[in-house]
Amino acid sequence: MTAAPPESPHELTRVCFTLRVRPERREEYRERHAAVWPDMLRALAATGWTNYSLFLSEDGLLVGYLETADFDAAREAMARTEVNARWQASMAPFFEGTGGANADDSFTVLTEVFNLETQLAAADAAAEGAGT
Repeated sequence: MTAAPPESPHELTRVCFTLRVRPERREEYRERHAAVWPDMLRALAATGWTNYSLFLSEDGLLVGYLETADFDAAREAMARTEVNARWQASMAPFFEGTGGANADDSFTVLTEVFNLETQLAAADAAAEGAGT
C-alpha cells in the first residue's frame, strides 16, 4: 500500500485513499470530524500528514487526500503515537469492510493517473527543450 515516491526529496507525494463509513454512522462521523482532538491534529502535522482532507459522500464513500514526503514513514510515525491508538479505537465502529482492523491499516490507496501541475511542467520543459 505505498504511494509513488516523490521525484525529488523536496517534493511531496500526493496520496488518495478510500474507506466506507457505515450508513447509520455518517452524521456522527461528520460531527466528530468537525472538531478533531487538538492533540490528534498536532500529531498528524508532526508526523508529516500535510494538506490532509477527508471527503464523505452520501452513500458512505470516504475519500482521503494528503501530501507527505514519505507515506509509509508518516503512517508508521502516527501508529507509534498514543493519541492515534485512542482515535483509531474510537473511530473503528464507523467503518465497513475493515475486518476489525484500524482504519489506518485498511485504506485502499488509489493510484494517481493524472495531475495537472505535473503534466504542465513536463509540457513546459519539453517546449523549452525544443526551443519554442
